[in-house]
Parts: sequence; C-alpha cells; structure tokens
Amino acid sequence: MSMQMITEQLHRPPPDMAQRVRLASAGDTPEALLDQLVADPDVTVRAALALNAQLPPAAERRLAGDGDARVRALLGGRLAALCPEAGKPERAKLRDRLEVVLGRLVDDEAVRVRLAIAEVLQDMPGAPRALILRLARDADIQVAGPVIRLSPVLTDDDLLTLLASRPEAARMVAARDGLPEALCDAVAASADTEAVRVLLENQSAAIREATLDALVAQAEQQTGWHAALVRRPVLSPRAIRALAGLVTNELLDQLAARPDLPMSVCEELRLRVAARLANGLPSAVPQIGQQPAAPPWPADDPDLPAALRLSRRLRQEQRLDEAAALAALRANQPRMLLALIAIAADQPPELVHRAASMRSPKALVSLVWKAGFPASLVAPVQALLGQVPPDQMLVSPGGGFPLTNDEMTWQVDFLRQVR
Repeated sequence: MSMQMITEQLHRPPPDMAQRVRLASAGDTPEALLDQLVADPDVTVRAALALNAQLPPAAERRLAGDGDARVRALLGGRLAALCPEAGKPERAKLRDRLEVVLGRLVDDEAVRVRLAIAEVLQDMPGAPRALILRLARDADIQVAGPVIRLSPVLTDDDLLTLLASRPEAARMVAARDGLPEALCDAVAASADTEAVRVLLENQSAAIREATLDALVAQAEQQTGWHAALVRRPVLSPRAIRALAGLVTNELLDQLAARPDLPMSVCEELRLRVAARLANGLPSAVPQIGQQPAAPPWPADDPDLPAALRLSRRLRQEQRLDEAAALAALRANQPRMLLALIAIAADQPPELVHRAASMRSPKALVSLVWKAGFPASLVAPVQALLGQVPPDQMLVSPGGGFPLTNDEMTWQVDFLRQVR
C-alpha cells in the first residue's frame, strides 16, 4: 500500500457515528479530518464539531452555513465567548476571524442562532460594539431585549435612539441598573404604562423629583403604579400627600412607616390612617393633600397656658365643639387639642397629658367621650395625642364608641388616681 493511500485512510472518517463524534470533539484530531467532518450527514457529529475549540477558521466559516440551526447556534455561542480574548491587542487574527463568522451568524435567519450569541454577549463588558448594536436592533425583541437591558457597551445616546425607534424597548431600558435622569425622563414620557411601572420599581433609577411628581399626578388612573411609587427611595412631601389620597389601606400603612418622612407629613399620615380605621371622618375633615381651613387661633401650636386660655374663651363663646377639635387635628396641633379636650371634659390638663403619655387607647377614647366630642374623632385623637400605631388603635367597626359608658367613666376616674 502506497504512503498516499495510508494517509488517505488515516484521514478518512470512520463509519461508526460514535467514533466520528469523538473525533469531532477531540482537540488533537487532524485539521484535514475536521474539514471532512464539517460535511458529515449526522447533525450530532457537526454539533460536536461546532463546540470544538480547535476547529480551523476555514471549517468555522463553512459550519456557519450549516443547514441545521442548532449547529449554527452552538458555533455562535462558542465564538461569542471568545470576544474578551479577541479584544487584546495581540489577538488581531482571532479578532478578524470572529468578525467574519460572528458577523454572519448575528444576521442568521434563525432566531435561536441570534439568541445564542445574544445570551453570551448581553452583559459582557468587552463585547464588540458593532455586534452589540446589531443585536440591540434585532427585529425579535427576545434577542434584543436582554442586550438592551444589560449591555454595558450601550451608551445613553444609543439607548435614547432605541427608545425613539422601537417603543417596546422602553421596558428593557427602564430595568437597567443605575439608569440616569435623562433616560428616566424618556421612559416616563413613553406611552408604555408597564415600562413606567418597571422604571418605578427600579430602585437604582435616578428619577428626578419633578418627573416623579408628574407620575404621581397620573397615578389616579394607574393603580398598577401605586405600590412601586410608595416604595420609591426618595419621595417629596408633595408626592407623599398626593399618594396618601390614592392608595389602599395596606399601602397607606407602608407610606406612613417610611423612615424619611418629615414630622409634619408623618402626623398627617397618622391622621389619615386613623380616619380610615374609624370608617371615615366627617366631610369637614380634608383629605391629605388639601389645604385645611385656618383654625381660630395662631397657625403655630400655642404653648399649653395659651392653649388653655383659648379653649376657655371658646367655651364662653359656645364654640368649644367638634369643629374646634377638627381644626386642631387638621393643623397638627397636639397642645391645642390637649387643651380643648381638657376644658371640654372639665378635667385637669395633666390628666389628658397623662393619658397621652401612657399611649392608652382606652383612656384617650374615654376623654373624647367625656369632652362631648363625636366617636368619629377617637382614631385621629389616638394618632395625634397618643401616637398610637394603627394596628393598636381602639375603634368600633360600627362607628360608635368602642367602650360602654361605664367603662369610659371608670377610665377617667382611673386617670385621676394615677400619678
């Protein structure tokens, strides 16, 4: 047998498919044999070949035109993983090789091929910019979406261009980590309400206060935004007041529990929670966010001696009534409210202060009754004077006083004895 015949026999693929798969995946298989295996009729052999890191460039180019999309997808995924290595200055040949083959595969007609490449490159810092831009513009959003959402290669200008050219990109842009103000504004201005919800849920998005206020103003018709708005890291007092009039009781509780609330807003929310628990205050009580009517005393909460003098004068003028108590509640004036209750109930102010210091729901409810004020005030009085948490307030589901007259009389007598 001649040397040529021996060489041809050594380079001829074996008839057994399992053997051919082993040859296709081995790192020491002769290049000539690998070239022959590119045309193997069995897709499993060609798939093994696509994963072989020793496949020569010519064989890669041929395999990029394989008739089975699964083979092309495996090849594309493997080559995409080489991009960081190809980015090194000394790897110009590898860079050229990838540019040719990946450039072809990234335009492949099969979604699975383009998706295989996108899944590798989507969050790769060293991914080729040209490939990333092509993937981000892919006609199929399942290919483009992850790249738009994750790729650090895309610039703000790239993303703004994508938002202008394909509205469905808004949801992916909205979810990007550390989204800057300009992109937040662009997403907020989109017609995609789901994208806005994603933006609001993105805690790292730098949403301007003015943009957030504008979204809050639209939130009455967008209940799907409410939870995300309540949980934003930073909310202006104006936004908080507006939200308090829109959200459910559960979300209102979360809003009232925010650690960044100014004291005045915190008290307003306590009153709002209390009012809801009490099944609604009279219509004279404004909703949070409305401007309350001015009380018949100075705008600042007077000190206790002055508050007691004002309360006695109101009693002489027969104006020491529910409206006066509501005015103190609206104005967030605990000292004035304490004085009004003390004078109306004909009790020492120390006794009312004692009930407030004890944070006793029963004692505070009893003093509201003793003062002759309606049961609708028991919850807000507990909130403002006693700072009683909503889940500990004493209210009646039916809207009346939650204690009997005898129980409330006993509570007032008990307060007189406590020192």
